Amino acid sequence: MSTLVAHRTSHAGAVRSLWALQTRRDRLQLPLWILGNAAMAALAVTGVTQSYGTDPERSTLLATAIANPVILTFRGLPSGSATPAFTGFLIVPFLVMIAAFMSSFLAVRHTRAEEESGRAELIGATAASRRAVIWATILHGITANLVTAVAIAVAFLASGLPWGGSVMAGLATGAAGLVFLGIALIGAQLFATARGANALGVIAILAGFLLSGVGNALGTPNADLTRMESSPLTWFSPFGWAENVRPFADDAAGPLVLLLGAAAAAVLLAYLLQGRRDLGGSLVAPRRGPATADWVLRGPVTLVGRLTRGTILAWAVGAFLTGALATSLAAVVQEMGGSNPAVAAILEAMSENDDLQAGTVVIFFTVVGILASCCAVQIIARARQEETHGTVEPVWAASVGRRTWLTSYLVAAAVAICAVDGAAALGAFAGLSRTSADLAADVWVGAAGQAAVAAVFLAITALVLVVLPRWTTGVGWSIVVLATIIGLFGPLFGLPDQLTRLSPFAQTPILTAGGGVDGRGVGGIIVTAAVVLALSVWLVRRRPLVTAG
Repeated sequence: MSTLVAHRTSHAGAVRSLWALQTRRDRLQLPLWILGNAAMAALAVTGVTQSYGTDPERSTLLATAIANPVILTFRGLPSGSATPAFTGFLIVPFLVMIAAFMSSFLAVRHTRAEEESGRAELIGATAASRRAVIWATILHGITANLVTAVAIAVAFLASGLPWGGSVMAGLATGAAGLVFLGIALIGAQLFATARGANALGVIAILAGFLLSGVGNALGTPNADLTRMESSPLTWFSPFGWAENVRPFADDAAGPLVLLLGAAAAAVLLAYLLQGRRDLGGSLVAPRRGPATADWVLRGPVTLVGRLTRGTILAWAVGAFLTGALATSLAAVVQEMGGSNPAVAAILEAMSENDDLQAGTVVIFFTVVGILASCCAVQIIARARQEETHGTVEPVWAASVGRRTWLTSYLVAAAVAICAVDGAAALGAFAGLSRTSADLAADVWVGAAGQAAVAAVFLAITALVLVVLPRWTTGVGWSIVVLATIIGLFGPLFGLPDQLTRLSPFAQTPILTAGGGVDGRGVGGIIVTAAVVLALSVWLVRRRPLVTAG
């Protein structure tokens, strides 16, 4: 009995020590995620107060959103025209999204990535059991989401919103983050690489957001078009559960219980799955390659292309669908905007274009730019993972030097950006084939402009890889998320133009009324990307090998 007690005490001590270590390692990035999320909540209240200060304005926008599935898909669940409920409609899905990304990356960073780096094996060789790592990660994730919930509640309370809704909004966000923490932990058991586990987490987040949006758009509105009851499709998504808490309106506890139950089930499944695999192994075996390489793989650029082709294809498919929606729904938006000034105002604010059909293309191609940027960041993160795995060391020791190695990934990422934007353009022209709208020029300008934007994120992530390699993945994804929030939602939040213009997504070219092109800040974007890329290639020549994660 004394031996059993001593073992349990040793295990608990190991978990506490690992938890403290994880907290210390995340002492910079976690506060950025949490404070950024709380700042979004506060800015949403300010934006609503400034832009939609009267009940008729809010009611008009809600009626427009309910009648237009395009707007409703990318917003929350309408629950009333009062300022607090309207604020929840605009911002809750995006608070959940930030918490989901934070939790997903946290889970993979401290589990699968630790196994890849070899640190988990060293921990397992001590008195601590191999389960100590996952227990510490679970505690770390719970703490991070609890602090997130408190920060969001405080932000809403400080902005003058009711305490009950503020608390429920925070709890819904934190509970949804725990669900995606569990999903990412499952991915860490299924796949042999952190890249694969992160990909599962990102796909789950984007699919959940889209599923909830489509489910809301297919719901049933009330008589005065200020409230929507979700369709059954919404209840297959954690985003839908969080939105159906309806902070500041119903403050329903049922969906919150559902979120916590799903999070507990996902975490338990991840815990059980870990016991069915070896350390460093995975439940989904990596596909074995051919015994001999094709002639195409004889060069570093083509090899990187082969390693990243699945990533590029996945993002390109998403861009094709986005492009098809951009032109297919432009006529619908034009019709709605012509009869309702509210939708015209919101689209003009987001796209800075008084032609609603062209503005719709601008908004959807901003999403394409986000997809292209994510694809580029993921490819550069792949370069960092090759370094932590130790596979880049023999490459640098051979005829392929540091510059050639980095250039190979830069070329692959540039090709990926072109592929994603090209797929979006193809999708847009496919949508145009079923309409009479003349938007071909808008499509080309949008695709070219978003390619330039994605090149900026490629360049910044590459520079971080060279100068601060341990920060590559975190910084790369964080700057895309931050730029998206500022550029896409800054006008709706009432942010100053000077701040909004800091986002590359707010500086892409658009067509003018006379048929010309307003380049806005695209020239500076291209120059910045070129300079940063050149600096990265120049600095990497003396960069040492950094294998630690």
